[in-house]
Amino acid sequence: MLSRLTRPQAVAVCALPVVALLATAVFAPLPFSVAQPGMTANVLGTNQGTQVITVAGAPVRRTSGQLRMVTIMATGPDARVSLGDVIGNWFRTDRAVMPRDAVYPSGDTVKEIEQHNQAQMQQSQDAATQAALTYLGLSADRVKVTLKLADVGGPSAGLLFTLGIIDKLHGDGKGGDLTGGRNIAGTGTIDAEGTVGAVGGVALKTQAARRDGATVFLVPKAECTDAEADLPKGLKLVPVTTLKGAVNALNVLESGKGSVPSC
Repeated sequence: MLSRLTRPQAVAVCALPVVALLATAVFAPLPFSVAQPGMTANVLGTNQGTQVITVAGAPVRRTSGQLRMVTIMATGPDARVSLGDVIGNWFRTDRAVMPRDAVYPSGDTVKEIEQHNQAQMQQSQDAATQAALTYLGLSADRVKVTLKLADVGGPSAGLLFTLGIIDKLHGDGKGGDLTGGRNIAGTGTIDAEGTVGAVGGVALKTQAARRDGATVFLVPKAECTDAEADLPKGLKLVPVTTLKGAVNALNVLESGKGSVPSC
């Protein structure tokens, strides 16, 4: 024998599946990563006790100032990111919710992703060395550059590696430092011909740069809009598209003569 449910009872029964679905959505893993400002490292100095740039076969200058490469730190490819995590971080200016595939190659294991990032870093270092030596008119047969940066993968430090090599070997070309003694940060890929490419995560990287004392940030020109979002006070953006343009901008910044590019 069936008994009739009162209206409140019927509503409660119908609501149970909805509540269950919402609970599942809140706690089920979603295909997102949560990123935040990461570490920075002065490529002119040491990182974890090891010199980042070592040069053999040519005189090396004593430098002042800093050239800081910057990173973002994201939840791992196997981390569980729930709807609650997404909602909780969506409106924070020091966090970014990004599709996991935009951070990690889709379908790869954690080990494969690590190997991929290390391979990208090695390619970036090779391109940075070639771009710097070509810019200075030096031969790789006589000058050997070694780059070491522990626990960092990917290609986004290419521009800063290149500038670091140039500063150690050549400075501003007039006996001074390419940095002008400033704390300069930046990001961008680079190829052997000196073309600077976009990298992503720039709005978080500017925060890491300012946190660690940078006053100037070199940004791929294509990412000016992203870099201007939530730009920390006291950090000047300098857009670049080529290595030559980046060096010229730093020289103008140092001398105070001429116009420094801006976003």
